[in-house]
Amino acid sequence: MFGFGRGVSFTADDIPSLKGKVILVTGGNSGLGRQSVLDLAKHEPTLIWLAARGLARAQAAIDGILKEAPGATIKPLDLDLASFESTKCAARRVLDESDRLDILMLNAGIMMTPPGLTKEGYETQFGTNHVGHALLTKLLLPLLLKTAEAPGSDVRVVSLSSMGYQLAPGKTIRFETLKTPAEGIMSMTRYGQSKLANILFATEMARRYPQIKTVAIHPGVVASNLANTFSQSNVLLGPFTWVFQTLVATPVAKGVRNQLWASVADGVKSGQYYTPIGNDGQMDASARSEELAGKLWEWTEKELEGQTI
Repeated sequence: MFGFGRGVSFTADDIPSLKGKVILVTGGNSGLGRQSVLDLAKHEPTLIWLAARGLARAQAAIDGILKEAPGATIKPLDLDLASFESTKCAARRVLDESDRLDILMLNAGIMMTPPGLTKEGYETQFGTNHVGHALLTKLLLPLLLKTAEAPGSDVRVVSLSSMGYQLAPGKTIRFETLKTPAEGIMSMTRYGQSKLANILFATEMARRYPQIKTVAIHPGVVASNLANTFSQSNVLLGPFTWVFQTLVATPVAKGVRNQLWASVADGVKSGQYYTPIGNDGQMDASARSEELAGKLWEWTEKELEGQTI
């Protein structure tokens, strides 16, 4: 399932100067998001927006990061991707306070949560992992396009997916389930559906907006906090998950490299899906389907009609 090739050599030390760049990282308060902010902050970007559910969480993460990257300019951003109103407020603040946006890292996500609905009535994992990020991207798109017009610009959108996309039900998107709790679908399968959507969204955005380099990535099996909900709620498999994350999974400081590479390195091709580090060609037929990507894009656009700021 994990099928990685040799890839490229890349560490945080290989990040080039980011002077003049503005960056936004969702889920930046912990795990891969926090590590991304920390590693990028050491290369002198003009500003990093650290988005998290709640300003207190965001500020606490910033306080810790500044101890390791003193002098970095990082702003907290309150962002709950399961709420359209929160997402619109976050986008409005970015547009009000930033005149450019060079890197949008769609890092936040939830995994294997119990059946439920977001505030707007979407299946929880799909609504958070795909719909919320799609709305944020839609609202920030004018700023991304404006930045892309500047001479020498290199605007990128990096969407964190997972090899778990292969667990999507029937290896497709079951559109009839997306506005239900989808109780008849296993939690991991619902997660796979949202991760397939992350890839399809990135590949379709790359086709529609060639000015922006848009890619999806799989970080690898990383010892982040993503599976905490599952570990805490599943009496039988929870302990196994903890042992696996502790003894087998890649540490966050290393697991972050693929998304950092995709955000800043040369050789990144828009519309691709990369496994660590920089390996393409790992998509199956479902993720490569232009028809399914187009259908998801149109469905998403319809759902987001009227959501403006």
